[in-house]
Amino acid sequence: MMEKLKVDVIIPTYKPGEKFYNLIQTLKRQSYPIDRIIVVNTEKKWFPSYFYEGNQDIEVHHIRKEDFDHGGTRDRAASLCDGDILLFMTQDAVPNDIYLVEELIKPFRRPEVAAAYARQLPAEGCSLIERYTRAFNYGPMSRRKKKSDLAKLGIKTYFCSNVCAAYRREIYEEQGGFEHRTIFNEDMIFAGRLIQAGYTIAYVAEAKVIHSHNYTNRELFQRNFDLAVSQADHPEIFKGIKSESEGIRLVIQTAQYLCHMHKPWLIPDLIIKSAYKYMGYRKGKKYKKLSRKKILRYTMNPTYWEKQKY
Repeated sequence: MMEKLKVDVIIPTYKPGEKFYNLIQTLKRQSYPIDRIIVVNTEKKWFPSYFYEGNQDIEVHHIRKEDFDHGGTRDRAASLCDGDILLFMTQDAVPNDIYLVEELIKPFRRPEVAAAYARQLPAEGCSLIERYTRAFNYGPMSRRKKKSDLAKLGIKTYFCSNVCAAYRREIYEEQGGFEHRTIFNEDMIFAGRLIQAGYTIAYVAEAKVIHSHNYTNRELFQRNFDLAVSQADHPEIFKGIKSESEGIRLVIQTAQYLCHMHKPWLIPDLIIKSAYKYMGYRKGKKYKKLSRKKILRYTMNPTYWEKQKY
């Protein structure tokens, strides 16, 4: 029997709302005990005290907006932990049930597993296109990914989402943790390092969180611009691994799904959204050739560029 692992949860927040409150309440009811919950909140005035009053296991650390960094903020929170497992979540990811943590740590019975991430289910009000995207990226079958899967899975080998992902702390520290200057995508960058170092990443379909977004076309452009910037900045991870083919497969299968659901009139919207995503991605890949003015117009994270020497 595997020794009982101590789990610490880390949640960055910014203007948290009802979903965050539901997240905390569900974490407190988990079948597997959580040792500590560390919240790193950006802008103290936007964090109502009722979120944590009376919860002795919750630590809240406030930072300024200009000090937030996707990788650095999470890594600094990780340095405060002494648990065996570091579980990172976002403020809008609500556990589907009380078994999230219990299921998510099961793969760590295998010593080669360095990380495990949960399945994301669509929230109420999620659009049909986004609903299928959730199912495409987070299917019903669990699997373990390793270096030998790169030829078959391509960039999906590195896929790991900090919306809800757990890491073995010993290996996390050994590999240097998350990058301290990242515009976005700190999870896949680190997952790539884990895979290249010979470790395994587990996708755990039995561990479920409710999380989805109905992004506007502009937001899709900006999000994919930032995604491509992160890939361009880390050729040691992403060079030679194409992701466009995976995007094409998603578009084709989503169109088939819309027809199956007898809603083919949504296909033009799918094509438009996909075009915005692709244009954002292509611009981000070549961001070093763009003016600062264009970059600030294209990005979803302008504060990142304010400190960037470019």
